[in-house]
Amino acid sequence: MVTEESFDLVCIGSGPAGQRAAVQAAKLGNKVAIVEKQEYLGGYCVESGTIPSKTFREAVRRAHGGGLDPSPRAALRGSGHHRPTMSQLVGHVGRVIEREIGTVHDALRRNDIETICGRARFVGPKQIRVESRYGNRRLSARKVLVAVGTRPSKPRGVEHDGKTVITSDEILSLEKLPRTMAVVGAGVIGVEYASMFAALGVSVTVIDQRARPLEFVDYEIIDELIHQMRRHDVTFRCGDAVSKIEIVNTPERQGLIQLESGKYLVADVILFSAGRVGATQDLDLAACGLEADDRGRLTVDATYRTAADGIYAAGDVIGFPALAATSSEQGRIAACNMFGAACEPMADHFPVGIYSIPELSMVGATEEELTTQKIPYEVGMARYREISRGHIGGDDSGMFKMLFHRDDERLLGCHCIGSGATELIHIGQAVLALGGGLDYFLKTVFNFPTMAECYKVAAYRAANKLQVIRQATGRQEGTAEPEPSPVAKVAILAS
Repeated sequence: MVTEESFDLVCIGSGPAGQRAAVQAAKLGNKVAIVEKQEYLGGYCVESGTIPSKTFREAVRRAHGGGLDPSPRAALRGSGHHRPTMSQLVGHVGRVIEREIGTVHDALRRNDIETICGRARFVGPKQIRVESRYGNRRLSARKVLVAVGTRPSKPRGVEHDGKTVITSDEILSLEKLPRTMAVVGAGVIGVEYASMFAALGVSVTVIDQRARPLEFVDYEIIDELIHQMRRHDVTFRCGDAVSKIEIVNTPERQGLIQLESGKYLVADVILFSAGRVGATQDLDLAACGLEADDRGRLTVDATYRTAADGIYAAGDVIGFPALAATSSEQGRIAACNMFGAACEPMADHFPVGIYSIPELSMVGATEEELTTQKIPYEVGMARYREISRGHIGGDDSGMFKMLFHRDDERLLGCHCIGSGATELIHIGQAVLALGGGLDYFLKTVFNFPTMAECYKVAAYRAANKLQVIRQATGRQEGTAEPEPSPVAKVAILAS
């Protein structure tokens, strides 16, 4: 007979949303348990997602000189250099994962959160059965958080062997670097891995039925990313869908892709990265009165509460934006809402980081969104080749842009591609959240030499444009432009 154990909160899933919700609830004085089906804590983020992929990316960058050479193929194929092996590249991944698991375990232990290993499924409203090789347990809770994350979509009608046709879950388990790779799906994961393997000298083809990759990102930034990836011999087949995938022997085992246009592509490895689905298939949601959509996702309200009483959901399983950082914040806010603690909704201006090579990041509106909404704006642009720190770091291809409201000069968006883009974007995020604008960047002094100088140069450029427009239209000038620094003067004269 299985004895029922009672908790104030049971979190199903130990990824960023489950972790943060569990810790927040425990700090509010609640008895909390967290259930994880894997043998270790951290969820997909630690298992095969964010942490492994970004660690692999750093190994790739180090393999061709830290990403400073604009031609990684030249670095790899230069005098005496050979392609690294997969075992060399992923060696550090395991060590980082182990540390991350330890960090998660310590945080939960310090807050007296019980961790339970096993597969959870509902057997009634707020009643959960956990099955594992160690036995079965039955849990009841005042509140339940579903934070099971997502799993990769798998191609239909094709043998998915984990070697020739793979998903992002298996890509770091490849025994050797392929010579050729086809990436089906030009979303975040597809573009990231396509750029990484291209930097290692793999011939990569990216296929997507959409007209362009990463449609939510500023078009100018994506154009630059495509340009730089093409320099590494990446081929883009956009606007063309996959009709059929099969495994053939030529005589080597390879993947054969037939496109709807009639084209054929052959590759040693086919990475299928056409979306992810919520990992809710084994939860038996009907037992608690819930139903997932056709992508396995759950619907929640502004407090992350589902249609079932006392059951909440957060993280990737509820869909957009499906980022580790936003999932973590969703979990915290959900726990506060469960137990009556005061909290504010998550801020709208969260950053997006894409860890391709080169990396890119954005926060706020894009030019395309502002144009559609007929919001008047002006652009300030800075290029890494104009920035002293860009020269020092050896990155002359990066690009940074800010968008300001033409009338009140509020900052509307920041977009960046190049080294350190995901770090650099946070200054713009802070100014957006505080309602600041052009005046802040014109008056603020940043450390020199740093990449933050991009903000200064871009701000001067935007101010110059606004001044010309106001003079031409007869409108009164807004913020007076201070005398630029010598470095900024050079950048302005070059514009």
